[in-house]
Amino acid sequence: MVKNSKNKPYDLEERTFQFAKNVRLFIKTLEKTIANIEDSKQIIRSSGSVGANYIEANEAFSKKDFAYRVKICRKEAKESVYWLRLIHESNELPNDELVRELIQESTELKKIFSAIVEKSK
Repeated sequence: MVKNSKNKPYDLEERTFQFAKNVRLFIKTLEKTIANIEDSKQIIRSSGSVGANYIEANEAFSKKDFAYRVKICRKEAKESVYWLRLIHESNELPNDELVRELIQESTELKKIFSAIVEKSK
């Protein structure tokens, strides 16, 4: 697999898969409080939805359908940032750097999808 200088896959399907996987691995480390359980459900959904919708975008029937699916990817990436920030700021995390990396990755994915939306106009 080809990776860029930050050791991230160039293949966006693989990159979004790795993001969702890493979120799930992070969630396993959280204390099992009511808030964390509920927030975990939300971040698991939104992080997985980023990649799933990108796969659907690549199978789009039209340019308009493609743009719509990529906008959903962007929306889910933004939502992922929200849930990760909420978890980060409401917990004392021993793996603080990991959640910061996940927030950064979600932000980068959001920017990538924004650029794709702009170029597809």
